[in-house]
Amino acid sequence: MVLDYRVKRKLLQELRNHLDEPEITLVIGPRQAGKTTLLKQLASEQEAVGKPSLFLNLDFDQDSSWFTSQSLFLKRLALKTADIPHTVFIDEIQRLENAGLFLKGIYDKGLKHKLVVTGSGSLELKEKIAESLVGRKRNFRLLTVGLKEFINYRTAYEYEESIQEFLLIHPMLANSILEEYMNYGGYPRVVTAESERDKNQALNEIYQGYIERDIQALLQLNKSVNFVTLLQILANRVGYSINYASLSNQVGLSTPTLKNYLWYSEKTFITASVTPFFRNKEKEISKAPQHYFIDLGLRNFLLGQYENPMDQGMRFENLVYRLLEQSTRDSVARIHFWRTQNQAEVDFVIDKGYDLLPVEVKSAEMKKPKMSRSFRAFIEKYAPKEAWLINKSLKGEEKLGNTWVKFLPWWELL
Repeated sequence: MVLDYRVKRKLLQELRNHLDEPEITLVIGPRQAGKTTLLKQLASEQEAVGKPSLFLNLDFDQDSSWFTSQSLFLKRLALKTADIPHTVFIDEIQRLENAGLFLKGIYDKGLKHKLVVTGSGSLELKEKIAESLVGRKRNFRLLTVGLKEFINYRTAYEYEESIQEFLLIHPMLANSILEEYMNYGGYPRVVTAESERDKNQALNEIYQGYIERDIQALLQLNKSVNFVTLLQILANRVGYSINYASLSNQVGLSTPTLKNYLWYSEKTFITASVTPFFRNKEKEISKAPQHYFIDLGLRNFLLGQYENPMDQGMRFENLVYRLLEQSTRDSVARIHFWRTQNQAEVDFVIDKGYDLLPVEVKSAEMKKPKMSRSFRAFIEKYAPKEAWLINKSLKGEEKLGNTWVKFLPWWELL
């Protein structure tokens, strides 16, 4: 089915709401996640209601020349706007050296204009800008299209207010949509591509752009073979703890360099790490973090395969991680995993501070409630109020001690 409308992004309304606030609106996220599209949509909406806007993109030489110095920028801005308040959109700010200090100087002039700024994840954007703009900006993060956004797009937005009910009564369609998302992920260009060939081509271009424009520039690499090898190994070990010494040998990097590469992979929104949870250091072991991918399509592209029945467990666990991350992003809760010296393990433990929420993931079809020994062991040890077992279709609950164990189909997390 060809869909000729754009993917609606949840973040858009949040950005609209912030346009009247004095702080800089700072949108960060991976390359090709749709940041420029959102900015252009906001600019169009502003113009439609009689609010003038100015759009600048540092990828273009004509626009980047504005940013040679703060004084030149201010002079050009005054000339272009005739001192009439504008919404000034600045795209790809990470291209600018010392971007944080530049924006700080502009903001501190007390201009009448509203600044809306985007940039891909990088050292400059994530660190120096954050330090320079304390109290002067609000961060908004735009990742690739989330599962709920994808489902609404695939169902032509007919069930936005009742998406869970729709998926419950259409299990075959729900399964088909889920499989497509777990195969090709949520980069907007991939979502809207009409064929599998076009989706693969889009992922290839996104991957090449990331390696050539972000990683080679950030790490000052002439060749990125080691970095690519690292990503491919991580893609094949989703949800597994890594051994730094062993991985260093496989990738051909020193351990410090390996850890630096892993850090950059996270800062550029390709992977995310989950750290171990423990209260008893003698019985619960602390290992290196486990790694998940922000976008499953890119992860599968790195492996060169999109549909592998033997890979279902990893992809489904990665999907659940992202759903949990979305639900906890704006809270103090932290996601961990649990493993003991006796090899008992739980996929995720959400630490809320005042309570724990263990989450087990099962990709196989469940006909009746069943818990693993490890899951039971954690519940018996920590007695949380609630525990979740996320699966493909089964819904129900059981009481284990003082804990309500809920068996939840994946759409309950939307």
